[in-house]
Amino acid sequence: MNIIDLHCDALMKLQEAQGKLRFADAQELQTNKTRLQQGQIKVQCFAIFIEPEIKGDQKFQVVLEQIDYFYKEVLGKNPDMVHIKAWSDFDRLKIGQIGAMLTLEGVDAIGNDLAKLHILYQLGVRSVGLTWNQANLAADGAGEPRGAGLTLFGKEIVEFNNEHQILTDVSHLSDQGIWEVIELAKYPIASHSNARALCNHLRNLTDEQAQAMFAKGGLIHVVYHPPFVKESGEATISDLVKHIDHFCSLGGVKQIGFGSDLDGITTFITNLEDASKSQNLINELLKYYPEEVVRGFAYQNFLDHRPGIFR
Repeated sequence: MNIIDLHCDALMKLQEAQGKLRFADAQELQTNKTRLQQGQIKVQCFAIFIEPEIKGDQKFQVVLEQIDYFYKEVLGKNPDMVHIKAWSDFDRLKIGQIGAMLTLEGVDAIGNDLAKLHILYQLGVRSVGLTWNQANLAADGAGEPRGAGLTLFGKEIVEFNNEHQILTDVSHLSDQGIWEVIELAKYPIASHSNARALCNHLRNLTDEQAQAMFAKGGLIHVVYHPPFVKESGEATISDLVKHIDHFCSLGGVKQIGFGSDLDGITTFITNLEDASKSQNLINELLKYYPEEVVRGFAYQNFLDHRPGIFR
């Protein structure tokens, strides 16, 4: 069964390796092309993520380097990888092709310059998360003890996203920031978050936040990172399915998807260690849900809720 995965960090690994990794088959990449093919990943979203220790005046350069690897290594050397820049491009993918879409995980690199975000939009970024775990000029992240929400600049970014049909990603935001995005964003999404009721982690969503996301037409894509699945830090596919089931119980059966976070994590759910194992999750879900519902989780829910489709 085809899958749309909203989050991986392969670009960070490619950029840090400085040309020493081949996207096609590098064993260091959990989402290399071979593994995407084996796991029937039909669309992979590639996050642009800048490590916090990178100095402020160097961050935008690193963003551009990661995009350069996306164009040269992911797309340029693999004709069967197809760049998704328009929401209608999902419908044009042919058999044997894999869609590739750019996302931005935290806006630290743009400073307070909205023009830089416009440049990233022109280069293909179609989903923007305001923060990683720290605070920046747009908002507080989940790890910022202050727990504030969006700044005026952060609200400008949401307005920009609304105007350009860009998803606004609440994963990594503070609780207050999540509530403000739900209120302001036309296209809210949680690209890689689980249920806090099952695993009490700041990166996960409360039941109230999840219900508000569903009411707004937003999607929640569950993440494979074990500490976000089970507080012990060790998790099975069955444990992840419990998060999906919980979101279903909150009314989200048609608004749930997958956001693996592969290549951004170092511990793994058993039998979900890389993209090639993705059908193990599908097979587990088919034990409990009708095929049509599982198809929704895998890809159809996202297609039905992408900007410009049903709004």
